[in-house]
Parts: sequence; structure tokens; C-alpha cells
Amino acid sequence: MTADGTTKSPRGGTVRSRVRERYGARGHTGDARDADGVTALLSTDRRRLLLVLLLAVTVGVFTATVPLLRDWFDLRVYYGTVDAWIHHGGRIYDYRVPGTTYGFTYPPFAALGMLPMALVGLRTAIVLTLLLNLAALAVVVGFLVGPALRRHGWFGLALTACLLPLFEPLRDTFSFGQVNLVLLALVLADARLLSRGHGRWAGVGIGLAAAIKLTPALFIALLLLGRRRRAAGVATAVAGAATGLAAWAAPDASRFYWTDALWDTGRVGRLAYVSNQSVQGVLARLAAPGEPSRALWATAVLLVLCVWAWRTSRALAADDWAAAFALTGLAACLVSPITWVHHLVWLLPSFAVLLRHRRLRIAAALYGVLCSSVVWLWFDDASGLDGFLGSNIYTWITLGLLLWLPVGEAVRPGPDRAAVPGAAAAPVPPAVRARRPAERHPGGRRARVTRRHREAVDPASPSGTDPDDVPQVRRAAPGPP
Repeated sequence: MTADGTTKSPRGGTVRSRVRERYGARGHTGDARDADGVTALLSTDRRRLLLVLLLAVTVGVFTATVPLLRDWFDLRVYYGTVDAWIHHGGRIYDYRVPGTTYGFTYPPFAALGMLPMALVGLRTAIVLTLLLNLAALAVVVGFLVGPALRRHGWFGLALTACLLPLFEPLRDTFSFGQVNLVLLALVLADARLLSRGHGRWAGVGIGLAAAIKLTPALFIALLLLGRRRRAAGVATAVAGAATGLAAWAAPDASRFYWTDALWDTGRVGRLAYVSNQSVQGVLARLAAPGEPSRALWATAVLLVLCVWAWRTSRALAADDWAAAFALTGLAACLVSPITWVHHLVWLLPSFAVLLRHRRLRIAAALYGVLCSSVVWLWFDDASGLDGFLGSNIYTWITLGLLLWLPVGEAVRPGPDRAAVPGAAAAPVPPAVRARRPAERHPGGRRARVTRRHREAVDPASPSGTDPDDVPQVRRAAPGPP
């Protein structure tokens, strides 16, 4: 006790002075620490806002200068086909874009789905297609990384909005007026249903996507491989019904497509064109100016499908449907005779899997290459070793992901596991379960878990969550009372 009545601290100085040193002159944490926290938060938000603005400017300059704008070419094919069919009595597969040899190449059901374009002008169709693709992209991003974006708030959304336009397959999908994002959204909707146990309607999206374009039909094989026979049956039935409807509405076009147009790859474009990033494209560029060997291509496709079945089986054995769907998208791009760059939006689920497994550097490097438009450096000449490696680099990325995409590996529990449809919950190690007070003493004093302990045991747990609001912790195999 000092002369003025204050208590002497064992570590030197009075207790009052030590309180002032730690908490400020008022003797409590409120004003000083809150002011520092607000200042730090504002400073962080300013830096984040500055980063987003700089990135937005960079993306704008890049988009305006580097990429080739496609002038809605594919949409013009769709619109011209429907217009000639409905308003001028033409046939679906006879239409050609003026001045080109390109016409409609999808199954007849796709033409039925595009009939609303006959009611509007071309400019209105372009606007509606742009809005449809934006909506489909929002659905795809929500399915793949929605929880992670919500956790990071406005900053995560802003970064995503800046980074996505750099991705060349996305840029081309919008610039061509393509339908790839809509098909991807339909397939991921089925993945979502399967992951949440709502299997009654699972398969409808895959069936519709396969009726519009043949590439997504490989997902029916995925459902069979994963023993989801009901979903596979639904997908097959929907695809069959849609195809039958098209045959009833346009019998001549259906007959021509399934007997002639389907097997004529020349209708789609040159196999050796640098934008064709499939196995067939690699072989065609090697054989140019000749034709690639069909036997060699069939052998390569069989090998790719064997690798796909092996890796997908591993994913399904670990109940990792996210990886299984991602691997199937990769394999579909490789085995298709023609996979234009804009078809590579099917790689987006693979990037979500890489992020889920914390392979950030690999994801950033591959994403950067796919933003670079580097394959177009070999637009005129893909000969030589540099041409073989460089003109096919998107194919090598797709093949590498098929071989080495993380499958069924345990990662830190948290919202990121739910960020991808079908992601299985990560198992909790016994050592961690043993340290959880709520499990060892469910009814005792230690059940009152503090915020600091919760964050130490499970960093993904929200800091203000009451243990009673997390019933799954109490249901996890409790230890002895």
C-alpha cells in the first residue's frame, strides 16, 4: 500500500498505473481499442478498395486491347437458323452465315430451345443472350464458391467480378454468344441435388444439356459409375424425350442430323485450327496438312476414358462428387472431336476443387495461362517443338488436371468444403475430437466452450456461435462422461 492509498504491483509500479498503461487513462478497453480497431478496419477497406479499382482498370485495359472480339458470331448462326426456319421456310441445317461456310451444328432440340429468338430482332437477341449468360455465370459461381464469397463479403465478390472476365473461355463464351455456361449450370444443378440428397429430380439438368449438345452426355456415364441409377435413368429419359420431341417437330432435320451432320466434323470447322484444344486437335496439328489417323484418335480417346474412369472411381470411393464432376468435364473436353477454347468453361469446377484443397499457386498459375490467349501465337504455324508445346497448351492443362486433380483428400473443415456441390465433409481426426470439451463433457462445466477455444479448435467456426447452435458437434461420437 502506498502513501496515497494505491496498491503496489509485485512487478513494479502501482496497479492503477499498470491499468492505465494497458487500457488507457479511462481504465477500460472500450474507447482506445475500439478506435484503433475502426481505424485499422477503415485502412484495410481503403487498401482493398484501391486494389479492386486498380484491378478493374487493368482488366478493362486488357479486355479492350488483348482479346479478339468475336462479334456474336455463334449467336448470329443460331439467330439466322431460327429465322430462316420459321420465317422463310428454310431447313435447319441448310442455313449458312453470309460469306462463310458455317451453319447450325447442334442437335435439332437445340433449335427448338432457341425458337423464342424468332420473336425478336437480332439486337434484342444479343441483349437477352448476354443477360442469360450473366445469370448462368452467377448460378455457376454460386454453386462452386458461393459460401466462400459470402464469407469474404464485398471484397470477395469484387475480386471475382474482376478476375472472371480475364478467363479466355469465359470471354469467348460471351463474345460468341455461346450456350456453354447454360449447359454447365444445368449439370451443376444436378450435382447440387445429388450432394444434398434430393435425388428425385437429379438427372433432369444433365438430360437437357445432353439433348442440346452431345458433350455433357458423358455425365450420364458418371452417374452410372457412381451407382446413381435413378439419376442416370432420369437423365437418359429426359434426353430421349427431348430428342423425340425434336424428331416430331422437325423430322427431316432430325433424320439429316443423326445420319449425316453428326459425323461431318467439317461442318464445325477445321480440326487443325488452333482453337481446337482436344486430343483430336493435337493429332490434327501434328498431321497437318494431312488428315489425322482415326485409329490413333480412337486409341487416344480410349486411354483418356480409362484414366477418367480410374480417377473418377477414386473420387466416388471417397464420396467426392465435386471432383468426380470436375474430372468428367475435363474428360469430355479431351475426347470431343472439337473443343473450341470457349468450351473450356468446363474447367471451372476443377479450379473450384483446387481452391478447396488449398492448391492456390497451382490454380493461379493455370488460371493465368488460360487468361493469356497464348495459343494464338501459333495461329499461322504450329509446326516444330515450340508449336507442339505452345499451340496445345490448353490441352496439356486439361490433361494435367485429369491426371493430378486432388481427389478425396482431407482438408481443413469449414465452409470451403461446402463451396463445391457434392463436397464431402472432412473427417475430424480423433486427436481433435478428444480435445473438444463439448464432446468429452457434454453436460459439465467444460461444455461452456469459450470463443478463443472454439477458434483454436475449429478456425472456421464463427466467433460468436453458441455451442447449442452447433448440434452436429454434440452428435459426433461423444467420449466418456
